[in-house]
Amino acid sequence: MKNLILILNMKSARKGRLVTLCLLPAIVLASCQSSGQNQEGQAMTDAAAMKQNIEVVHHPEDSSVTVAVDGQLFTAYIYPNTIQKPVLYPVRTAQGTLITRGFPLDPRGGERVDHPHHVGVWFNYGNVNGLDFWNNSDAIPKEEKGGYGTIVHRQVLETKSGEEQGMLKVAADWLTPQGKKLLDEQTTFYFSADSDARIIDRVTTLTAQQEEVRFEDNKEGMFGIRLARALELPSDKAEIFTDASGKQTDVPTLNNEGVNGNYISSEGLEGNDVWGTRAQWVNLASHIGGEQISVVIMDHPDNVGYPTYWHARGYGLFAANPLGQKVFSEGKETLNFKLKPQESVTFRYRMIIYSGDTPASKAWIKRQYEAFAGQT
Repeated sequence: MKNLILILNMKSARKGRLVTLCLLPAIVLASCQSSGQNQEGQAMTDAAAMKQNIEVVHHPEDSSVTVAVDGQLFTAYIYPNTIQKPVLYPVRTAQGTLITRGFPLDPRGGERVDHPHHVGVWFNYGNVNGLDFWNNSDAIPKEEKGGYGTIVHRQVLETKSGEEQGMLKVAADWLTPQGKKLLDEQTTFYFSADSDARIIDRVTTLTAQQEEVRFEDNKEGMFGIRLARALELPSDKAEIFTDASGKQTDVPTLNNEGVNGNYISSEGLEGNDVWGTRAQWVNLASHIGGEQISVVIMDHPDNVGYPTYWHARGYGLFAANPLGQKVFSEGKETLNFKLKPQESVTFRYRMIIYSGDTPASKAWIKRQYEAFAGQT
């Protein structure tokens, strides 16, 4: 796993351009590409920008599946046995900029070291038959593991590369501490790209096994990402956050230089006001130098609890949670979603990582949302 992370983050000395982007020491790609430029450093033509080759490759010896766009790493599905769930990590913009926090897999200077269970992009929940799948990590003491569930990758079912889209289909098991299987998970990721945007569609079907499965209303869920420091909202005070187990995490005031994130919801709310509200989509807008970045998460109309509530914190946790209604509504609504034995439910989400010289407009995001919402 250590070799995997080192290679994922290799950079050349020239302005941080990515070098060899394969994840296996024995494999070397034939060429290295900078983001959005040809070998002479000139911008790609529109025709070239339209042709984005997406390569999805399974590396079982490294417990990973890499996703590259025209030879440049976009993300990887990783399933080591040290993080209690499979995740997408890291995630990069079209220009190669990291948007995911490094800690705890690959800590970087100046970032927060709270919530070690916030790794990359994930999907889980804080109360499934009384077990906490959200907060589980290697940081939990062995004597306390009885209250936590684990999502174990079972199989890569299919991979597909292509000029317009890449696909990854996987299976996983939601297990109790005793190893009993509560849920069968079948997830398909669709990866697409253009010269400015990278898109991840996640379609996850959960099927209850031999007993009823209860998702009791809980704020810790469900489709989330932990973001790099520059995409956080500026903070001018010390903060303490409490996880579902009651453990408090001190988050000290940090240097806000270069920290300029802002949540903007489809309902017109901004900043920390987005937390605990419903919206069809939320845009986390920021910039790193001259690169304008938007990370947009979209809820699908067919999902349970649509439009979802947002568990969007200023410190870099950005998540859609359709099942925590009692918490977010302060008791005005209650869902306590359940699955009968062998009953299934499907969740669909889209994440767009936009990168350009100008910010992503609300009109552009709305068009992207309408296209996603129209899919069945």
